[in-house]
Amino acid sequence: MTSLYTPEQIEQLFTHVDGRYGFARWGRPIAPVVFGVEDDTLRTVKGAVEAVATFAGHQMAETDPELGANLMFFFFREWSELLEVPDLDRMIPGLAELVDRLSEANASQYRAFRFDDQGGIQAAFVFLRMSGELAKIPAESLALAQAVQVFLLWGDQAFAQASPLAVLPESGATIVRPEIAGVIAAAYDRMMPVAATDASHALRLYARLQASTSMPAPHES
Repeated sequence: MTSLYTPEQIEQLFTHVDGRYGFARWGRPIAPVVFGVEDDTLRTVKGAVEAVATFAGHQMAETDPELGANLMFFFFREWSELLEVPDLDRMIPGLAELVDRLSEANASQYRAFRFDDQGGIQAAFVFLRMSGELAKIPAESLALAQAVQVFLLWGDQAFAQASPLAVLPESGATIVRPEIAGVIAAAYDRMMPVAATDASHALRLYARLQASTSMPAPHES
């Protein structure tokens, strides 16, 4: 397989607004939990996480020994609802100020990460305000996009110009874009580090993509 990304494009995927390179992947099995949805949507979200875990080659778990659940999805209508979630302010420092800022910005989504001693992702929190355009997105597509965005610490603008998903013209099925699926699979290669702050890491990802002989099958929804 030939990478669809140049080394410079891969570097941009993990470059943050302050210009620094910052990459991290999960350093432990992922144990997800979903709040604020019905059972059908809960299964859809967990299914999307499992699909990305499959082509990443990463493990899932029922529980995390330290945290119980280490990947939490919150679906709600107004940001102020987060202030009513028991103990959430203990997991998200400065929650009240964050809610004020997101409400003022009329934001539709927010992701927060916690990291372990090696810099790998230890826990992640996904907040989705289901109103406006976000509420119009099919559940399968929304869940798959969010799963992709939480599997790695991406740069702030990684998907500002293009969604991590694509639609197959033949069937209309939604898939993870092959180049994004390839980057995720390369990032989870056992020879790659769980975290990196040097842009040379992008060259290592590029080399892994070039060395691959086949693309992991994208998930259809």
